[in-house]
Amino acid sequence: MSRVCELTGKRAMVGNNVSHAMNKTKRKFNVNLVKKRFYIPEEDKWLTLKVSTSVLKDINKKGIYAVVKEARAKGFLNK
Repeated sequence: MSRVCELTGKRAMVGNNVSHAMNKTKRKFNVNLVKKRFYIPEEDKWLTLKVSTSVLKDINKKGIYAVVKEARAKGFLNK
Protein backbone atom coordinates (compact mmCIF):
# COMPACT_ATOMS: atom_id res chain seq x y z
CA MET A 1 0.00 0.00 0.00
CA SER A 2 1.36 3.41 -0.92
CA ARG A 3 2.18 6.12 1.58
CA VAL A 4 -0.78 8.41 0.84
CA CYS A 5 -3.13 10.09 3.32
CA GLU A 6 -6.67 8.79 2.77
CA LEU A 7 -8.35 12.05 3.82
CA THR A 8 -6.19 14.70 2.12
CA GLY A 9 -4.31 12.84 -0.61
CA LYS A 10 -0.94 14.01 0.72
CA ARG A 11 1.94 11.96 -0.68
CA ALA A 12 5.74 11.94 -0.75
CA MET A 13 7.59 14.92 -2.24
CA VAL A 14 10.91 14.77 -4.07
CA GLY A 15 13.82 17.06 -3.29
CA ASN A 16 17.58 17.19 -2.85
CA ASN A 17 20.07 16.36 -0.13
CA VAL A 18 22.52 19.27 -0.22
CA SER A 19 25.97 18.73 1.24
CA HIS A 20 28.28 21.40 2.61
CA ALA A 21 30.08 21.38 -0.76
CA MET A 22 26.69 22.00 -2.47
CA ASN A 23 26.58 18.51 -4.01
CA LYS A 24 22.97 17.54 -4.67
CA THR A 25 21.51 14.04 -4.58
CA LYS A 26 17.84 13.13 -4.91
CA ARG A 27 15.83 12.21 -1.83
CA LYS A 28 12.22 11.69 -0.78
CA PHE A 29 10.25 13.60 1.84
CA ASN A 30 7.72 11.05 3.11
CA VAL A 31 4.43 11.99 4.73
CA ASN A 32 4.08 11.36 8.47
CA LEU A 33 1.28 8.76 8.44
CA VAL A 34 -0.43 6.87 11.24
CA LYS A 35 -3.02 4.10 11.05
CA LYS A 36 -5.92 5.14 13.28
CA ARG A 37 -9.39 3.83 14.10
CA PHE A 38 -12.24 6.33 14.40
CA TYR A 39 -15.81 5.90 15.59
CA ILE A 40 -18.42 7.84 13.63
CA PRO A 41 -21.57 8.07 15.76
CA GLU A 42 -23.67 9.56 12.92
CA GLU A 43 -23.13 6.39 10.85
CA ASP A 44 -22.76 4.12 13.92
CA LYS A 45 -19.60 2.43 12.64
CA TRP A 46 -15.84 2.22 13.10
CA LEU A 47 -13.52 3.41 10.34
CA THR A 48 -9.80 2.54 10.09
CA LEU A 49 -7.84 5.13 8.13
CA LYS A 50 -4.23 5.84 7.24
CA VAL A 51 -3.99 9.59 7.88
CA SER A 52 -1.28 12.22 8.15
CA THR A 53 -0.64 13.60 11.60
CA SER A 54 -1.58 17.11 10.44
CA VAL A 55 -5.11 15.80 9.70
CA LEU A 56 -5.40 14.59 13.30
CA LYS A 57 -5.31 18.25 14.37
CA ASP A 58 -8.17 19.01 11.94
CA ILE A 59 -10.15 16.05 13.29
CA ASN A 60 -9.71 17.32 16.85
CA LYS A 61 -10.85 20.78 15.75
CA LYS A 62 -13.75 20.02 13.37
CA GLY A 63 -14.72 16.46 14.29
CA ILE A 64 -14.29 13.23 12.37
CA TYR A 65 -17.67 13.37 10.62
CA ALA A 66 -17.03 16.82 9.11
CA VAL A 67 -13.53 15.87 7.91
CA VAL A 68 -14.74 12.59 6.37
CA LYS A 69 -17.61 14.41 4.68
CA GLU A 70 -15.15 16.92 3.12
CA ALA A 71 -12.85 14.09 1.96
CA ARG A 72 -15.75 12.25 0.30
CA ALA A 73 -16.82 15.46 -1.45
CA LYS A 74 -13.28 15.93 -2.80
CA GLY A 75 -13.13 12.29 -3.90
CA PHE A 76 -10.33 11.11 -1.58
CA LEU A 77 -12.28 8.66 0.59
CA ASN A 78 -14.31 5.86 -0.99
CA LYS A 79 -15.14 3.92 2.21
